[in-house]
Amino acid sequence: MSFPVFGSLYQRLLFLLPLAADHFTYDEPEKWHTQFPQCGGSKQSPIVISTPKAVDILIPPLEFGLYDTPLSKTINLHNNGHTVEFKIPATISGDKPYIRGGLLDDVYEVEQVHFHWGSPTSKGSEHVLNGHRYDIEMHIVHRNTKYPSVEIARQFEDGIAVVAVLFKVVKSENVFYPGLNVIYNRLQNVHTFNTTSDTMYLISLGSLLGNINREDFYTYQGSLTTPPCSEAVSWIIFSDVLPISYRELPKFWNILNEKGNTFVNVRPVQYKGFRKVFHRKPLIQFKYLGWRK
Repeated sequence: MSFPVFGSLYQRLLFLLPLAADHFTYDEPEKWHTQFPQCGGSKQSPIVISTPKAVDILIPPLEFGLYDTPLSKTINLHNNGHTVEFKIPATISGDKPYIRGGLLDDVYEVEQVHFHWGSPTSKGSEHVLNGHRYDIEMHIVHRNTKYPSVEIARQFEDGIAVVAVLFKVVKSENVFYPGLNVIYNRLQNVHTFNTTSDTMYLISLGSLLGNINREDFYTYQGSLTTPPCSEAVSWIIFSDVLPISYRELPKFWNILNEKGNTFVNVRPVQYKGFRKVFHRKPLIQFKYLGWRK
């Protein structure tokens, strides 16, 4: 049995959701739930992650499909007043990068990348790892391919997978990762609200991961960290932390919002409750398989 009128209305409501979610500020994130009810849910993100409290788990590694294949187009950075973001185009093979494996039951295709940062007096990562809040957190957002769009995917518990990378500032100018430095070099061009800037260079999505050990990560079920805070996210947070030069970090601090002010786009940590955080350690996999070094 079908309900064409209801279905049409539902699709229109989904179409409007992204626009509604754009209207929020970081002034009082604890009040987001008054406008976006899901922000008051029981499986919210970010959370505090502790290695001793995480559950070591024997699972396959994640497959980062086409991550290291060059993208077919240059990246276009956009300052939307809440973050600096960019959509990920298809690779030169014609398909988009994707992830699968680990605890994921489906294939998740990449959609976009964005950043969270602090200020000269505050740290900028959203997740807290082993008591440390780091300087930057990068989110690589993926959509479950069984759903046609992010707007629809976020209505389902298995709709979205986000790969998170944490960055720590170092007192060095000699920190170079090809993909990341391409992004850093264009940040000054999106200093003001609603500006865009083309990176002018082709990169691969994998170049944003630097030399991270992709097989060592934490994973748990949570939510988007911005409104509408949909509880639809499988989080994957790498154990490794990448360095960022003290010369590059202030470029994030200088980004301006719609009011022309600098801002910190970090949501406070949320109550973890009875949720489990799983930790995949490569060493455990070796022991399990009976390998010896």
